[in-house]
This record gives sequence, C-alpha cells and structure tokens, in this order.
Amino acid sequence: MTLTSAAEFKAAEGRDEYVSEWLEIDQPRVNKFADATNDHQWIHVDVERAKKESPFGGPIAHGFLTLALIPMWLEQCVPMQQKMGVNYGMNKVRFMAPVPVGAKLRAKFVVGTVTDVEGSGVQVIWRVTLEKEGSDKPVCIAEFITRHYF
Repeated sequence: MTLTSAAEFKAAEGRDEYVSEWLEIDQPRVNKFADATNDHQWIHVDVERAKKESPFGGPIAHGFLTLALIPMWLEQCVPMQQKMGVNYGMNKVRFMAPVPVGAKLRAKFVVGTVTDVEGSGVQVIWRVTLEKEGSDKPVCIAEFITRHYF
C-alpha cells in the first residue's frame, strides 16, 4: 500500500513491514565513505593488513556507512506519495555485528510511532533492522525518525 496521507501512516503504525533489496557492500563503497568522512582506519581501507591483523579476517564497513544507507533503503522499499519528506534524526542505534566487505545487506522497516506535526505532516519513528545475508543476527538496529508532508 502506498502511504499518501497522515491517516495511512497512522493505519500502518506497528503493523506494516517493508523489506529492501539486498545490497553488496564492496570495497570501493567503503573507500568512498572513508574519503567522505576522513575515516581511513586500516580495518576499513587496508585490505592486506585487515586480512592479516583484524579479528574480523578482512576489512569491514564503517558502522556509520551502514547507517547512512537507511534513507536510500527507505525510499527503495516504502511506497510513499508526498510533497516532501525529510530525515529528522535517530533515537537509538546499535551496531550488533561487523559488516565484512563483500557482505550483502538489506533493511527491514516497521512503522513505529506516528505523530502529527505542524504543517499538515507526520513524524514517523521507524524501527529499522539491518540484516546480513546468511546471518540470523542483525548488523544494526535503529530508530530512524522522518517527517512527511502531504
């Protein structure tokens, strides 16, 4: 169901789950994120050293890289028709497991709390779970806050 109004968001509260496509987290993406954030810690960008010295057996993605992909996955898998949507922030974030370079991730979104906001909009707290293909343990859980205007 496409979410086109405050009433439809409220009707989906706690009920609807949306699941994204899988996305491979490759080394070029990790390197670009390192450049964008100036976080070049060797466990992310030095493949040979990470293979030899890292407890993870190779390079891993930045936790904040996985977090930064949440808005992309939301747009990909939650059908919405709105004038405007904005990222409003996060409440809780936990990085539960490392993301090895080459892993495939996807996001699951559940509409959490929906409240009215000024300007004929709603604020939504999404319960987000980021999963790694082949693993039962999530790599990240978060409460992502967005605002939607109709």
